[in-house]
Amino acid sequence: MVQAADDPFVRVRGAREHNLRGVDAAIPRDALVAFTGVSGSGKSSLAFGTLYAEAQRRYLESVAPYARRLLHQVAAPAVEEVTGLPPAVALEQRRSVPSSRSSVGTVTTLSNSLRMLMSRAGEYPPGAERLDSDAFSPNTAAGACPHCHGLGEVHEVTEDSLVPDPSLSVRDGAIASWPGAWQGKNLRDILDALGYDIDRPWRDLPREQRDWILFTDEQPVVTVHPVREAHRIHRPYQGTYSSAKRLLLRAYADSKSEARRRRAESFLVAAVCPVCGGRRLRPEALAVTFAGRTIADLAALPLSALADVLRPHLAGDGPAAVLARDLTARIEVLEELGLGYLAASRPAPTLSAGELQRLRLATQLRSGLFGVVYVLDEPSAGLHPADTEALMVVLERLKAAGNSLFVIEHDMEVVRRAGWVVDVGPGAGVHGGRVLHSGPVEGLRDVPESVTRRFLFGEAARPRRAPRAPSGALELRGVTRHNLRGLDADVPLGVFTAVTGVSGSGKSTFVDVLAERAEAGGAVQRVVRVDQRPIGRTPRSNLATYTGLFDAVRARFAATDEARARGYGAGRFSFNMPGGRCENCQGEGFVSVELLFLPSTYAVCEVCRGARYNPETLEITWHGASVADVLTMTVEEAAGFLAEVAPAARALAALRDVGLGYLRLGQPATELSGGEAQRIKLAAELQRARRGHVLYLLDEPTTGLHPADTELLDRQLHALVDGGATVVVVEHDMDVVASADHVVDLGPGGGGEGGRVVAEGTPARVAASAASRTAPYLKARLR
Repeated sequence: MVQAADDPFVRVRGAREHNLRGVDAAIPRDALVAFTGVSGSGKSSLAFGTLYAEAQRRYLESVAPYARRLLHQVAAPAVEEVTGLPPAVALEQRRSVPSSRSSVGTVTTLSNSLRMLMSRAGEYPPGAERLDSDAFSPNTAAGACPHCHGLGEVHEVTEDSLVPDPSLSVRDGAIASWPGAWQGKNLRDILDALGYDIDRPWRDLPREQRDWILFTDEQPVVTVHPVREAHRIHRPYQGTYSSAKRLLLRAYADSKSEARRRRAESFLVAAVCPVCGGRRLRPEALAVTFAGRTIADLAALPLSALADVLRPHLAGDGPAAVLARDLTARIEVLEELGLGYLAASRPAPTLSAGELQRLRLATQLRSGLFGVVYVLDEPSAGLHPADTEALMVVLERLKAAGNSLFVIEHDMEVVRRAGWVVDVGPGAGVHGGRVLHSGPVEGLRDVPESVTRRFLFGEAARPRRAPRAPSGALELRGVTRHNLRGLDADVPLGVFTAVTGVSGSGKSTFVDVLAERAEAGGAVQRVVRVDQRPIGRTPRSNLATYTGLFDAVRARFAATDEARARGYGAGRFSFNMPGGRCENCQGEGFVSVELLFLPSTYAVCEVCRGARYNPETLEITWHGASVADVLTMTVEEAAGFLAEVAPAARALAALRDVGLGYLRLGQPATELSGGEAQRIKLAAELQRARRGHVLYLLDEPTTGLHPADTELLDRQLHALVDGGATVVVVEHDMDVVASADHVVDLGPGGGGEGGRVVAEGTPARVAASAASRTAPYLKARLR
């Protein structure tokens, strides 16, 4: 297909990535194009998996082969031809957790300019040597405080953290931080051999003995005569004692096991570094000031306040003026995106996905590129409707600068303002993968197959609910944390509560405090937090293993006559354990192939042909299917096949109830979106027998969900409340907020301007509040 030079379209022919079924589409350049469709329909496969991947591949083909090895490369997409495609920049909703050393300043590169400002234009003490910009970074050896290594805090151990229950003796487990099993027994035997009374309550031991056991730097060696079961041979051995502190710090610093590191961390007490006072830098760097402030002081200011400090220094041609102008120009873009409340030193792990994506978007705005395709993954995700207004202004500016914007989007307000819509579907997984409409937004009205159509044109009316009566309340009084300052609120029990407010108003902190108070107060029997973090970090994790239904499947296969005759237990049918799995690919079904100058690729295992198991295991069948065949089934297919296996049937029904019938049981966790991961977690909870009063806390559960999927989820959450639970959601979707029994609206702004309860009560009462920024959007939805 040869494309005319003046053809304004990107043309795709025969796209087969993931579930796309030989898709052909024409998509205009220099336009804001919205890609819509239910979760799993194939939107991302077309926008990211095909268009962005092809643009990336073409760019890398122009790079020298040696340099190509240094770049992250994506595999070539499964597509016959793409024409008219400009260079592309991808801004995805990255759900991986950023490093604790990453901050707002490092994400936006503001930190680089701030360090340069201090180095070139800072006021140095008399006689001090000028420092390089690296000396102002806590992430370099030249700048980091040597005591805390640039973290600003140190991890310490105390007697209280190591021995939570001093009424216990050493033999009964007083030193809770000690390892379990034989290693803990070994330490007790060594202490006994050293002459310590391990049967006396810990609090009755002399202070010097307690301090030595917990904190000594000595490592004495002693002969131990173990006392164990009568039938075992007891040989003496030489045992070396290490203090509880030494063992714990070694486990925290050196352990390769994430679970062991987390356990060790639970016994550590974080304290502000006594040397740098939490400012993370060496004294030489902290002695340099600009406008009377150190770099730590400047980085701790909200960006809006930092711009105010810099504005008196904008005139002139010196280093201070040049760098101050650069910083204020960058900050103005961030303020335009509603992020002026953030500080440059704010750690990136504390940011929401929406905040992170807007920070990256601001960096692109400053780049001044034109003629580029920006592929954005739900830019409105995690945004209050008021923040979405600001986002649209920025997107229009990018388009006006001569760029194309391909936006995967579920917010119908954003879709209505797009110039073109590509609707993929009609359903998810095998029921999707077709382009139902690619054209002006109004044209989607004439596509009856489209699930998006009824939400886009206001045809989907939700039933109005009469607010439920609460059975009690969780009282929060005088809460001060992050930007919450002396907050008082009552969260009713036995009802559905929505927590609303603009980005940065304190919603997530509010829910964190609520969880702690609920667990401590005893008003509920169990607190369940359902977030969007991945259900696993490797392809070995999948929804079958996460929900536990695969345990029932393995037990079913092990119970067949043939399996019993061969002596196969349930472990034989695990692809994670030696015995039944294919050892060539170690149960993964594929092997990684290094291609040196090309991206690494995954090839189907040539031994098991992707089945994951060895031939002997696959010879065991139940109702004509092997265990590998079950893993390739979708949830819907498996629901029929496993109907008589009660535990599996219960889990599959819960997965269907949250709209995940299209997922394959063996689909790797790494292929799942954050919304899918959250719904799998919810399904795992739904199948549990609910005992006592449960409090469910969900942080933006509709992020990444099409309105049709949101309807399903909303129905399930209300069913939990009808079953006697309390549900609290942090939410920006006004349909969900309108259906709640109670609303707590925080604000009125973000950062220092937030952290207060602006309005609370029924949705109608909050919608009538003059002080609430949520009210106008909620009022429009209630109409």
